[in-house]
Amino acid sequence: MKLDHIQRIFFLGIGGIGMSALARYFHHIGKEVFGYDKTETALTKKLVSEGMKVHYVDDVSLIPDEIDLVVYTPAIPDDLEEMVTLRASGIPMMKRSEVLGLLSKEKKTVAIAGTHGKTTTCSILSYILKECGVDANAFVGGIMKNYDSNFLLGNSDWIVVEADEYDRSFHRLFPDMAVVLSMDPDHLDIYGDRHQMLESYRQFTNQVSPGGKLFIHNTAADYMSREWMQELAAKQIELIRYGYSDADYRYDQLRYHRGVFSFDFVSPDDRLPGLEIVLPGVHNVSNATAALAVASEVGADMSLVKAKLKDFAGIKRRFEFIGMNDNHILIDDYAHHPEELSAAIRTAKTLFPDKKLTVAFQPHLFSRTNDFAKEFGEVLTLADEVILTHIYPARELPMEGVTSQLIYDNIGHHKKEIIDKSDLSRIIKSKDVEVLLILGAGDIDKEIIKVKEVLFSE
Repeated sequence: MKLDHIQRIFFLGIGGIGMSALARYFHHIGKEVFGYDKTETALTKKLVSEGMKVHYVDDVSLIPDEIDLVVYTPAIPDDLEEMVTLRASGIPMMKRSEVLGLLSKEKKTVAIAGTHGKTTTCSILSYILKECGVDANAFVGGIMKNYDSNFLLGNSDWIVVEADEYDRSFHRLFPDMAVVLSMDPDHLDIYGDRHQMLESYRQFTNQVSPGGKLFIHNTAADYMSREWMQELAAKQIELIRYGYSDADYRYDQLRYHRGVFSFDFVSPDDRLPGLEIVLPGVHNVSNATAALAVASEVGADMSLVKAKLKDFAGIKRRFEFIGMNDNHILIDDYAHHPEELSAAIRTAKTLFPDKKLTVAFQPHLFSRTNDFAKEFGEVLTLADEVILTHIYPARELPMEGVTSQLIYDNIGHHKKEIIDKSDLSRIIKSKDVEVLLILGAGDIDKEIIKVKEVLFSE
């Protein structure tokens, strides 16, 4: 399919963070964009304010006429009436990942993959490119605070996208440059075991264009077999390591002072000393290093990086400070994998070592809870007090015997409880809270306004 022949597009699930970025792209290049979503949100309201038409009732009479393409997300149930009707209509239908795949064939593409850090790295890279001379299009899985958007429209031939391993979606991408941030086990409901997941990453990296570049964190590179590396070499795909120590691109002289992480960025040819980043945590310094490595290879003006990076405002729901005073600190983070929880909790303890840390966590997916209950419990034990909510199911049906109790039983202290999400603000009001870290990729963020009122209305 040639996307330039498409004039009218209908998005099933337009309110999703990835779907809405695609919708914005097509709207900005002059296509007519329509959409359905289950609920109205701040993001769908923004889409409507920008000129797109969105409805929230599953009603086939609301499907617009003369649609050229339907884009849908796997989160849409198969029995949705509009989905059933559209599938029977003969109108071309594509998953979001398939559309991104078509774009990646038409433009020079950087694809950011990895179990953790995709959105942060994609955001930093998109920001640096835009501010340092490469006007790239960007599709980001979060809202960049500098632009209040998950999409950037650029005039160059470059696009930056996230390469999602769920459902093997990243196999639709054929980038000129790719980044692999990590390959920790996840989505084992799809892959079965770690070996199959690594094989999926292997296929993705082999889809980098011949003569292209693959950036990989030096610890993730340890999982690559000799045969894997030989396959890349046969296609003249340059393997570039980033991270720390002896990596090709690395961070050095890491320092933390008064809430700011600073570091030197070392490339094969140069050193940029004293860079500062607003996002806390060593993991975000590593993400910034990946972004800067790609930016230097793409052609960004690196002389501007020091001045620009410190003005990167971050991403909503990525260790986002919601409120702070002398008595309370409230932080919101999208973390939903044990490694992500570990990064968020350890960062909070680094920033506030003398304060009590309370973590409120909403597990995401029955399958992930079942696969990593022990690991979740071990990580949450690092917090002084833990509040668990019931599991957010997302796309899944319940699994027999899988509840938040599995995680609860693996937490190694007694300062823990399981509550209904709707009771979170009431529970917080009854506690002595100093630092509250709210974690989860479901809908726990909807409780934050009420929690903020409890903590900061005094």
